[in-house]
Amino acid sequence: MRPETEALTQVQELAGRHTARTDLMSLVLLSLGHFFIDLYSGALGALQPLLVDVYKLSLTQAGMLGGLLVCSSSVLQPAYGYLSDRFRTRLFTVLAPATAGIFISCLGLAPDYVWLLIFVWFGGAGVASFHPQASSWAVRILRKRQAGAMAVFISAGTLGMALGPIFFSQLTGRWGVMELHWAALPGIVMAVVLALMLPSLPGQSSPAKGGFDWRPLKAVWRSMTVLYFLVFIRSILQITFAQLLPLYLHRERGFSVTEANVVLSLYLTSGALGGFVGGYLADRFGERLVILFSMIASVPFLTLFFLGHGAVAIAGLALGGFILLFTIPVNVVMAQRLAPAQAGTVSALMMGFAWGMAGLIFIPLVGWASDIFSLGPVLASLLAFPIGGFLLALKLPK
Repeated sequence: MRPETEALTQVQELAGRHTARTDLMSLVLLSLGHFFIDLYSGALGALQPLLVDVYKLSLTQAGMLGGLLVCSSSVLQPAYGYLSDRFRTRLFTVLAPATAGIFISCLGLAPDYVWLLIFVWFGGAGVASFHPQASSWAVRILRKRQAGAMAVFISAGTLGMALGPIFFSQLTGRWGVMELHWAALPGIVMAVVLALMLPSLPGQSSPAKGGFDWRPLKAVWRSMTVLYFLVFIRSILQITFAQLLPLYLHRERGFSVTEANVVLSLYLTSGALGGFVGGYLADRFGERLVILFSMIASVPFLTLFFLGHGAVAIAGLALGGFILLFTIPVNVVMAQRLAPAQAGTVSALMMGFAWGMAGLIFIPLVGWASDIFSLGPVLASLLAFPIGGFLLALKLPK
């Protein structure tokens, strides 16, 4: 080999190693940011029993509070996805943890129910600004194993949501609701770390030129619609359980607030592991098979939670959540492959809008129905939706 050729090869190898290190650091930072964002997005479910007692809320009002959070944090995500695809600034990602942390942690300072609604709305806006941009960048970083990269990113967020109930219940149990504002510190620190260490990411340097191109989305609208409703169906169970499970366990099964939040954390942690496993199963066996299995196999275990008692019931809840959340990274990656030029927008549709619409409709609806009947049977009735999801998933192309 000629000396100049050998030198060029060494330079290329060094450049490749540097790029790999930069990509890995970017994925780690984005995943950490996702962890802290969802730590705050999972706080309201843990705080619901305390807020109901302090503010004398009905289950309908509690459901409206949860519905407003998912509206602000999820339904608005397509708007942030469009803006991030349009302007290419990393501020959507960098500022989000501090915004979510400050407003969610101010719930303990709210003088009345109206202020609770205001703080929840702006805290949710911080959550919404992060997800579309960060999720599209996470997939671009590892092009050869996109489902695996999305599994790492999403599982980090789900783990944050899982630990949120324990974090906030321990904080309020030790210092009370009035000292809840100290919980904003991790989000502020994470925002500073992202600002200082997050490298420049693909397409960030300049705004996109021209208007938004709808043609790629129109070309795949049938498959995108099926994917959207599959996410919607999964989210009905996922988000309603996350918001109302502590209330159900505390009011109808006699758990203490701390015990109920530990069970919620177990359920969400199982979901985080499920999302991680689902991404790698999809890389190996295909997305369609993973979606079909997830929808139908989660139902028996979740049924066991409502019909069983003690450790058997809790095990059913954990296993049901584990299998149900196999599809979190799978749906997002499939959507991004259908419309790669609008990765931020379709990520928002799959992660945010579908999730948010499910929560916006079903959390208040379940709260209202539970005031008439009781929370347990109403939550159990939601298990019919994954069965419908299995039938819908049969329409996905092989």
